[in-house]
Amino acid sequence: MNILITGAKGFVGKNLVAWLNNIKEGRDKTFSLNTDLNIFEYDIDTDPTLLDEYCCSADFVFNLAGVNRPKDQGEFMSGNFGFASTLLDTLKKHGNSCPVMLSSSTQAALDNPYGQSKKAGEDLFFEYAKTTGAEVLVYRFPNVFGKWCKPNYNSAVATFCHNIAHDLPITVNDRSVVMNLVYIDDVVTELINALAGKANKREDNFCYVPVVHTITLGEIVDLIYSFKASRDDHSVPNMADAFTKKLYATYLSYLPTDKFSYPLKMNIDERGSFTEIIRTPERGQFSVNISKPGITKGNHWHNTKNEKFLVVSGRGVIKFRRVDNDEVIEYYVSGDKLEVVDIPTGYTHNIENLGESDMVTFMWANECFDPNKPDTFFEKV
Repeated sequence: MNILITGAKGFVGKNLVAWLNNIKEGRDKTFSLNTDLNIFEYDIDTDPTLLDEYCCSADFVFNLAGVNRPKDQGEFMSGNFGFASTLLDTLKKHGNSCPVMLSSSTQAALDNPYGQSKKAGEDLFFEYAKTTGAEVLVYRFPNVFGKWCKPNYNSAVATFCHNIAHDLPITVNDRSVVMNLVYIDDVVTELINALAGKANKREDNFCYVPVVHTITLGEIVDLIYSFKASRDDHSVPNMADAFTKKLYATYLSYLPTDKFSYPLKMNIDERGSFTEIIRTPERGQFSVNISKPGITKGNHWHNTKNEKFLVVSGRGVIKFRRVDNDEVIEYYVSGDKLEVVDIPTGYTHNIENLGESDMVTFMWANECFDPNKPDTFFEKV
């Protein structure tokens, strides 16, 4: 299958090309597409003569080319309507009536130069469908966000993520403005489904991305600032919320390349160290405990707080005793055999390093430590 993608170096184009290449190479088996794919990438710097060659043999065309921020408003019409006309004329020249997709915008419903150019492109495509019988798939995308979107261009989300990640100021004129957004992965999923003949179509002949997120500008800004703060307060965004999950993934893609890592506070003493990694309001606390050889830590019990220990390096023993009897239970642990040990409530417990090197234990507690309500009571095993 020969697939022509115009605007292949743009935001949507780059993501679509990457997904199709994964399918072609067999790395993505999500879609039931034949992996025999030839991808023709066409952009503003491509040799114009190649358009003729590509249109001759294309089995499907994604027209993602367009102009968003021209120096002159007249370029809207030439870049959006003009190129669309050239593309369709070239397909006609070769008698190629393969399906053609058009990337339009919700701005097409508005009376401004950009919207007018998009509306003209839509009308051209629908007329092309009538005269040639070709299947035309026109999408009026709302605001699209995700990785590889150019900041300070035409996406508020990209600009906010980039600037906040780089400690730059942002401007928000009205926090109450309501935005409708679609995530790049949802857009690309829809486009690949369209390629497979499974486009989502409305009765008015337009196609659409089924997953749209509606949220205020202020809420978006607050979320992004919370992502930045999460490195300091060790929090994790609410991944159960679909929009938060997608926005966080987007934010991370704008981190400066020298800021992928961040330090943690190690609480160090003669016994070793204890370092908190993540705190969550509903899923507890994750930490790393390092014990020096011969050191025993713990000797306490909890009423409701419960934990899981996983020794990932070194060897030791975890001892338990229910606080109302004298029987001691021992679990020998080692980084050579990874196994999780539950720490039940009502059992005083400790962990001893039996090896000659540091023992590293990954620990989870069902609740974050609260010094005002520690639920931790000293008692030797």
